[in-house]
Amino acid sequence: MPLRIIEHGTGDYLEMIKLRDDILRKPLGLSFSAEELVAERDDILVAAFDKEQLIACCVLSVAEKGSIRLRQMAVSPSVQGKGIGRDLIHFAENVARDQGFTRMIMHARSTAIGFYEKMGYTVTGNEFVEVTIPHYTMQKTLTVS
Repeated sequence: MPLRIIEHGTGDYLEMIKLRDDILRKPLGLSFSAEELVAERDDILVAAFDKEQLIACCVLSVAEKGSIRLRQMAVSPSVQGKGIGRDLIHFAENVARDQGFTRMIMHARSTAIGFYEKMGYTVTGNEFVEVTIPHYTMQKTLTVS
């Protein structure tokens, strides 16, 4: 399963938007605004592929000094539970580490807390509501392997 950084505005990026929209936004009755998508131009866009089909993705956005924020993690339902999310996180962490970041932070949906805890992330705050559902701030120090 190839993992790679994709470019904003490409066909792969359009597939990424569709996957994120189908999994993360439509079920909540939400959609992406043009402004949100334009703002991703400066982000690191990470995707996993099965042959040429995009099956998982996430967005890395620069946060405060030394930290990068994992956002919009989505795995196609047809491959969930097969370790692809874990592999995508490992790849994203390596990309962040290679670019000098020492901490990964995120706003994790409450339903995903267990997954991220297994990946070494810890909850760092109280529950809050974002995009109409409960979330927690989580973080992990990115150590050199």
